[in-house]
Amino acid sequence: MIAISIISLVVLLIIGVLLFTNISPEFGSGAKGERLERMKLSPYYAKGKFINSVPTAQGLKDWKDIPGVLYKFIKKEPNQMPDWEIPVNKIDSLNITKTPDTLTQLTWFGHSAFLLEMDGKKILIDPMLGDVPSPVSIMANKRFNPNLPIAIEKLPKIDAIIISHDHYDHLDYGSITALKDKTDHFYVPLGVGAHLEGWGVPASNITELAWWEDAKLAHIALTATPARHFSGRGLGDANSTLWASWVIKGKKDNIFFSGDSGYFDGFKEIGDRFGPFDIAMVECGQYNDMWADIHMMPEESAQVGLDVRAKTIMPIHWGAFKLSLHTWTDPVERITKKAKELGVNVTTPEIGATFTVNGESYPEGEWWVRK
Repeated sequence: MIAISIISLVVLLIIGVLLFTNISPEFGSGAKGERLERMKLSPYYAKGKFINSVPTAQGLKDWKDIPGVLYKFIKKEPNQMPDWEIPVNKIDSLNITKTPDTLTQLTWFGHSAFLLEMDGKKILIDPMLGDVPSPVSIMANKRFNPNLPIAIEKLPKIDAIIISHDHYDHLDYGSITALKDKTDHFYVPLGVGAHLEGWGVPASNITELAWWEDAKLAHIALTATPARHFSGRGLGDANSTLWASWVIKGKKDNIFFSGDSGYFDGFKEIGDRFGPFDIAMVECGQYNDMWADIHMMPEESAQVGLDVRAKTIMPIHWGAFKLSLHTWTDPVERITKKAKELGVNVTTPEIGATFTVNGESYPEGEWWVRK
């Protein structure tokens, strides 16, 4: 009887998980029809999945390592999360609307989320503005500081949203549903549009791009460029959508956004084809030796600055969430040290700080050091 009870509980649990992942909208939708046929034309699409341009291990090399890794995530280690309220600057929607068309400005929302103001356009990049990067709140740590620089409902009209890939810490269901009615257009990698349509974004408001394809937003050229990563939101949909980095070129300023990526020669090719860049926002955080192919080490992130020929780099993908095992300040400490050795300029603005690209100076303070 005990065995039957245990088996019944396991079966019920499995049924519950399957129902949740198939019914809950947070998990998104799969591509079909014309969208799927276009995806199949990609040279990086094979056997129903997207692949990287170089051989890539996308997770743990041995399933036997899973229990140990899970234990490390559950176990609390010193300084993996700040034990104080890190600074978050508040911004005013009126100030955003008054930005001159001649200025290119960036405001960091923590992690990989930005507001980019360029050539009179307001663009959000990977706007994960929720509290928890997970479809189940109890399954992940909350944002280091629950306050945002500005609430979603107070943001002015957004001309475009750019998404790098469909992981929860970059494509957030709650953020998209709150933003979709005040956003004109979405630019995403192949397949990601299926999620957006499932969440109520009209197909006419979505542009999906393969690697090296580009689109225009007024005078701004947007190019989806390669990254070394993976995708997926639920059970059985790994790599069913494409991931990308982005080149954003305006009338006078040229920006690179790495998205999530392991280090690879593709950065050098991007630099050769589209550089030099005035600033590059480069992934620097949530890394580990066990998944080094899909998330760069900070020293590699500094090297990317040279590869893409960036005048200045900014470390991103840190400062908001605990998604790995390193201390929360390790990313910025290591990248600034290596960048100094390589002669690469680094900017480290506080969350919510707005700065001008090619302005008189870039933020450089060590705000992560508790005073």
